[in-house]
Amino acid sequence: MHCSTCELFLESLADDLEGVEAVSASYATDTVRVVYDDEKTDRETVSEALDGHGYSVGLEPDEAETAESESLRLVVGGFFTFLLMPWYVFYLYPSYVGIGGEDAFAEFTGPVARYIPLFLIGLMASVVLFYTGYPILRGAYVSLRARQPNMDLLVAVAAVSAYAYSTVAVVLGSTHLYYDVSVAVVMAVSLGGYYETKVKRRSTELLSDLTTARVDEAEVRDGDRTRTVSVDELTGGDYVVVRAGERVPVDGVVVEGTAAVDESLMTGESLPVAKREGDRVIGGSIVTDDALVVEVAAGAESTLDRLTELLWSAQSAEGNVQKFADRLATVFVPLVLLLGASVFVYRLGTGTGFTSALLAALTVLVVSCPCAMGLATPLAVASGVRDALENGIVLTNDAVFERVGETDNLLFDKTGTLTSGEMSVTEVHGDSETARKAAAVERLSSHPVADAFVDGFDVPDEPVEGFSSHTRGVSATVGGETVVAGAVDEFKRRGWEVNGASEKARLVRENGGFPVVVGVDGEATAVVSLGDTERTGLDEVFDGFDANHKVVLTGDSPGSAERFSEDFDEVLAGVPPDGKKEAVRRFSAEGTTTMVGDGTNDAPALAAADVGIAVGSATALATDAADAVVTTDDLADLPKVFDAAEGTRRRIRQNIGWALTYNAVAVPLAVVGAINPFFAAVAMATSSFLVVLNSSRRVL
Repeated sequence: MHCSTCELFLESLADDLEGVEAVSASYATDTVRVVYDDEKTDRETVSEALDGHGYSVGLEPDEAETAESESLRLVVGGFFTFLLMPWYVFYLYPSYVGIGGEDAFAEFTGPVARYIPLFLIGLMASVVLFYTGYPILRGAYVSLRARQPNMDLLVAVAAVSAYAYSTVAVVLGSTHLYYDVSVAVVMAVSLGGYYETKVKRRSTELLSDLTTARVDEAEVRDGDRTRTVSVDELTGGDYVVVRAGERVPVDGVVVEGTAAVDESLMTGESLPVAKREGDRVIGGSIVTDDALVVEVAAGAESTLDRLTELLWSAQSAEGNVQKFADRLATVFVPLVLLLGASVFVYRLGTGTGFTSALLAALTVLVVSCPCAMGLATPLAVASGVRDALENGIVLTNDAVFERVGETDNLLFDKTGTLTSGEMSVTEVHGDSETARKAAAVERLSSHPVADAFVDGFDVPDEPVEGFSSHTRGVSATVGGETVVAGAVDEFKRRGWEVNGASEKARLVRENGGFPVVVGVDGEATAVVSLGDTERTGLDEVFDGFDANHKVVLTGDSPGSAERFSEDFDEVLAGVPPDGKKEAVRRFSAEGTTTMVGDGTNDAPALAAADVGIAVGSATALATDAADAVVTTDDLADLPKVFDAAEGTRRRIRQNIGWALTYNAVAVPLAVVGAINPFFAAVAMATSSFLVVLNSSRRVL
């Protein structure tokens, strides 16, 4: 797409088709999304409707071919410009100021010889205007078709007017030609557009990577055989075979095999992650060195697809600032056309010659092009979103650029946010050797905490015999000794000596831990505390946000959240999901509130907050509700969300401010005749170049 008006034009083309239910075009990402009823139309019909008028439709962008075509237009235009300009420098410009006589080609005798240089100049200008400037002329045509005057219309009117005037002058034998104005305008705008496209492509190339990496088919294991099915047909519980070098089609859990998996496209982590039975794998990641069998998770969706959707939405959306700029540009272009016509009429009315009046009007049109205004937001947002993603942050809602600011209230969910959400051994009260033997027994247990218990100890290499699982514990003989692990009730049932284990287990539970009492040969000798381990980086979060009021908002018991009371101003425990939402609203009424969470039960609160941030392996619902997603497990990365959003918003405002200032200065100068068309073209291109350059700077 050449400008934001292309969005309206392409949407109108698709809207006219029967069966099309929704269509959305994005100038920032060069993509069009069409939702259609496949019983009334098909993909080919939609593609044919959009293909043409200079647009080429494809499911995968051919960046190399597009870049080659753009480069060729510039090379050809530059070549003929360099051939054309010496005629002006050595013949036409001197004659305009009376050097060498008023007739620039007096030395060319005979009517035919006199027309040869004029014809050559006109021919070279034609190549530049109609070949190199084709995208500009197309943009002007599209703006007229869409009934939305745009910057291309101003450029086209100026360039074509200068060209038409000069062509008539050639036919009449005059040497006062302004092909140079036409050529200068086209080349200045084309060079600026070429650089703009390169920056935009670099900023949005990750979206292209995600789109082209999407998996359409999967190999499902059905008994002893496998069959290939569409990813859309996968359901929860299906077993999918993923071989080395292939992408995991949807999110799931490994049920067979061990392999290294490359998740860099989604998480930014460059090193492959080892995955084995029981580990979660992300849809879109690549199995690098061996085959895996993955059980499809409920819902059968892909993290890659979700990330593509979120990234497209963020890069394609327009904030309030850009919406204002777009409305301004829509009004601005007709006003400039009217202003140019008024200047032309006024100059003629005051006795100025036709040529001078025309040049004055063309100068107004050229210098007024709101190119910079049209680029202000799309490029800044595209660059900001990409910089954030490279740092493990997905900005999922364009509103974050408007809402970002100083946080008054910083609210955290506990489980899965401040903590890892996974059980582990946090402390051993008593005889650790008995706890090691108990780990050997727990290794045979299917209890949910058994794995966490075993991972916390160096399990002794001793034979385990007579394993038994009971309602409140497990038991076995380890190295000739009877070992029991479980609740205090299991020890009391056996009549074993409990000693102080009952009181210690109670204290562990009050502090939010999960107590496991262990004993050997008739006596409880230790209490192992299992709990949710804290994430790292909390101090960096507080330094980065500098919030006035820091709150833990959790549905867990007060005891499990009490450990955070020293770091937070307030701890609200036992709060249900709807209660979290109401708490967020209450805090938002007092000041700007940022909510950080990860679970489905956090989704209402994330949506209600001024800024909602989902962290780690957040659930789908939490991701949808949040304004940003931090894909890492390090809380220290949270302030980067605000750094990225603030940096992007600052670039947008700088760009808009520069664009408005430029027009406020340049247009009056053009009206009073202080600048000529050539200078106007250079000034306009420079204005756009500065906006592009500012947008391309990194925000992180």
